[in-house]
Amino acid sequence: MKLMSWIKKSGDYLKMVLALIFTFWLLTAYECYAVNWVDNSFTHLISTFITKCINDFWAAIVIGILVFPFYRGLELISQKAAAWVVHILFTLIVLGEYALVKYSLTTLVNLGADILGYSFNDMFSTVAVSESISILYFLPFVICPLVYFSLFLLLKHKLKSWPNPSILIIVFCCLLVGKLVIENVADSASENKLVYFFSDIVKYKLDSQSISDSQNLNRLDYPLLRDSKSITDVLTPYLKPGEKKPNIVVIVVEGLGSEYVAGNNYSGFMPYLDSLIDKSLYWENFVSTTGRSFGILPSLFGSLPYGEKGFLELVDVPSHLTLMSVLKLNNYKTNYISGGPSQFDRKVNFLEFNQVDNIIDENLYDDSFTKTESNDGGFTWGYPDSEIFRMALSQMDDYSKPRLDVIMTLSNHEPFQYPDKDNYIKEVEKSIENSQKPENVRAQLRHHTDILGCLKFTDNSLRVFMNTYQATKDFDNTIFVITGDHRLIPMAQKDKLCRFHVPFLIYSPNLNSAQKFKGLASHWDVTPSLLKYLSVNYSFNPIDKVAWMGAGLDVSKTFRNRNAIPLMRYKGSLNDMIYKDYFYSDGDLFQIKDNFETYKVSNSEVKKQIEDTLFAFKSMNAYVTQNKKIFPDSLNIYITPKKKFTEQQLNQIAVYSEGKTYDDLLLVARDLSHNKEFDKAILLCDYILNEYPNYTDAIVLKGRSYAWQGEYALAEPCFNEAQKRSPFYDDSYMAILDMYWWSGQENKSESIYKKAVMNKVGNPDVAFKMAKAYGRINRPEDAVKVIDSLLYLYPNNSEYKTLKKSIK
Repeated sequence: MKLMSWIKKSGDYLKMVLALIFTFWLLTAYECYAVNWVDNSFTHLISTFITKCINDFWAAIVIGILVFPFYRGLELISQKAAAWVVHILFTLIVLGEYALVKYSLTTLVNLGADILGYSFNDMFSTVAVSESISILYFLPFVICPLVYFSLFLLLKHKLKSWPNPSILIIVFCCLLVGKLVIENVADSASENKLVYFFSDIVKYKLDSQSISDSQNLNRLDYPLLRDSKSITDVLTPYLKPGEKKPNIVVIVVEGLGSEYVAGNNYSGFMPYLDSLIDKSLYWENFVSTTGRSFGILPSLFGSLPYGEKGFLELVDVPSHLTLMSVLKLNNYKTNYISGGPSQFDRKVNFLEFNQVDNIIDENLYDDSFTKTESNDGGFTWGYPDSEIFRMALSQMDDYSKPRLDVIMTLSNHEPFQYPDKDNYIKEVEKSIENSQKPENVRAQLRHHTDILGCLKFTDNSLRVFMNTYQATKDFDNTIFVITGDHRLIPMAQKDKLCRFHVPFLIYSPNLNSAQKFKGLASHWDVTPSLLKYLSVNYSFNPIDKVAWMGAGLDVSKTFRNRNAIPLMRYKGSLNDMIYKDYFYSDGDLFQIKDNFETYKVSNSEVKKQIEDTLFAFKSMNAYVTQNKKIFPDSLNIYITPKKKFTEQQLNQIAVYSEGKTYDDLLLVARDLSHNKEFDKAILLCDYILNEYPNYTDAIVLKGRSYAWQGEYALAEPCFNEAQKRSPFYDDSYMAILDMYWWSGQENKSESIYKKAVMNKVGNPDVAFKMAKAYGRINRPEDAVKVIDSLLYLYPNNSEYKTLKKSIK
C-alpha cells in the first residue's frame, strides 16, 4: 500500500521517466532499423534490440533516481516549475542520446572518451564526409523532443491508474535478471549511448589517474633503449641485396583490411593487389596498432609508443628515431605524398620533426590535378588515389641519390567519392553475380557496392602506378612496402580484432621467391626489420642504440605470437591487447585461431596476466612520453627543436588564447598587428604555427608584422615559406610584392611575379603590383604590357587606366 501511495503521489514524475524510457526504446528501434539488415540476421537484430532495451530501461531508471531529489526540491517551490525543468532536462538527454546514436550509425563505434582526443573540427570532418548536411538532417532534433512530450501527454491522459505493485515488481525483477544474466547486455555495442559515453570518460579519467599514481618521480632510465644488435635480420634470406642502396616506396592504403584481399571473405575486388601478393613476401596475420589513421606514421616509421592520445598529439615531442631520419642520415631523399590536409591528425608536425625533404599535401596540387568531388555539404578530403599516385610519380625524377617515398592514399574513406564511380559499381555488381561466394556473403557485398567500387578504383590506380614505375630505371632497385592503416569502418565487422587486421607485403624484383608467413606481426615491427636489412647489406652509418616498440617481423610459417601488442582503438583508448594467442578487449577475452578468427573464452588466470601486462605498458607508455625518455638527445642523429616559449610568453599567450580556437587567435593577432603591437602578434603567430605549421595565413601575418615595422630581412623568409607551403595562395605573393615596394627592392618583384604566373595565381592585384614595380624600375614597356593584359579583362577599371596614363 505504501508503494502504491508513493506511486500515486509521484505520478507525473514517474510518467516523465516512463516517457523517457519509451523514447529511448524508439531511438533503439530506429538504430536497429538503420543498421544494415543485410549485415545482420533478423534473429541477431531482435536479440540486439532486446538487450539494448534492457540497458535503456536501467539507464532511464538511474537518471530518474538521480534527478528525483532535484525535482522534489523544486516541487516545494513550484510544482509547475519543477515539471518544466525536468522536461527540459529530459529533452536535452533525449537529444544527447539521438546525437550519440547518429554518431554510432555513422562511424560504427560508440562515442566515449575518444571525444577527449579529437578536436571539434576533426570530429565534424569525420561526420560531415559521411552525411549530407541539410535542413532534413536537423529535423530529428526537433522530432525527438516532440516524441518525448507526446509520449508524456499520452501517458498523463491515458494512464489513469497504475498496475498492481506485484506486477511492477515482477517486471523489475525480470529486467534486473536480464541485465545480470544475458551475456550480450554487458557488451559495449548494447549499452545505452549516454551511459557508455559518460562511463567511458570516467573510466578513462580513473585509468589516467591510476597510471599517474604509479609513476616513480625519481626514475631516470630509458626503458625502451637497447642495442641495435638485438634485432635479427630476417629479410636477407628472401631479398637479394643489390650493389646500390635501394629505393624504398611505402604505400599506405586508407581503410584496407585483410578481409578484402588474398581470398578472404570480401576479396575479389582488388585483382592487381591480389596478384602482387602472390609475387611478394606476405604476412597473413598482421595488425595495425591503432583503429584509426592517427597511429600509422609513428608506428610504421618509428615503432613508437602511443602517448596519452596518440604519438602525433604530443606537443613537446620526445627525441626519437624513425625510418625517415635514419635513411636521411644515409643520404636518402625523403618524400611524403598525400592528397589531403597534412595538418589533419598533426601529421605535418611529425614529418617536419623528422626533416622530411618533400612534404606534398593538397596545397601543392595545381589545376592539372582534379580534386575529389565534394559531398552535399561541400566537404572533400582532397584528391583521389589516381591523382595521388600521379603526383608521386612526378616527384620521383631525382636519380642522384636513393629515395624513401611514402605514399598515403585517401579515396577508401567516407563518403567514398571517386572518379568514374558508376562504372566501377557496375563492374562490382557483375563480379558479385559471377562470384562463387555463399549467397549470404553476396547479399552483404551487394549492399556495399560503393565501397567495393572504391577498392576496385584504388586497385586500378595502384596498377597504373606500378606499371608506370616499372618503366623507370629505378624499378629494379626498389623495395615496395604495401599495407593498410586500419580496416575500413562502414562495413560491419565480424569481430573486434578485424578492425586491426590489415595486409602487409614486401615486393621487389630482387625477391628470391614469394613467401607467405603466419607469424603475427604489427606495424611496430616494420622499421626495425627494414633498417636491419639495410644496415647488414649496405654501407650504413651505424646506429648502436635503438628504442623500438617492435622486435622485427616474424617469418614463421606457422601461426604464433611472440609479442604482447597493446592496441589503441581510438585516441586515448588503450583497452585492447594481443597476448600470445589471446585477444583482450574491454574486459572480454578471446582466443585467436590459426585463421585469425576469434571466439570468446573464460580464463581468469590469462585475463589477469593480460590486464597486468596492459597496465604495465600504460605506465611505461606514460613515463617515456611525458618525461621524454624514449631515446636520449645525446644519441640522436639530429633534433629539430620546436619554438620554445618562456614562462612570461606563455602567460601572455594565455591572456589572448583562453577559450579561443586557433582561427579566433589569428584574428586577435591580426588586430594586434594592425594596432602596431607587432611583438605580441608575432608571438601569437609562432604559437599557432607550433601547432599548425601549414597555417599559411599565420605565416603571412607574421611576415607582414615584421615588414610593417621595417624588419624586411625577417619578413622575406616568412613569405617565401608561405609560398613553398601553399604555392597557389595569392596572399603570400601580394604580401611580398608589397614588402619589396615599401623597402625599395622592386628589382626582386619580377621573379615572384613569374612564379605566381607559373602557378596560375589569378588575383589581378598581383599583376597590378608588378606593373607598378616595373614603372618604378624604369621598365615602362613591361609595365604597359602587364596593364594592357589587365585592361583586356577589366576594361572599365579606373585604377588600371590611371596607372597606364602615368607610365606613358
